[in-house]
Amino acid sequence: MKIAIGSDHAGFKLKETVKEFLKTSGIEVIDFGTHSEESADYPDFAFPVAEAIAK
Repeated sequence: MKIAIGSDHAGFKLKETVKEFLKTSGIEVIDFGTHSEESADYPDFAFPVAEAIAK
């Protein structure tokens, strides 16, 4: 199973926690970002996640 995830800066820490949980559960995670707590807009990451899910 593969799971695509993404978040803006406000959700970064939670995304990282969820990502590690999924990985330790044997699930492949595709992380579309953000990759830091630096200010970022969620549509920049939500759109690529949605595109990946649609494929």
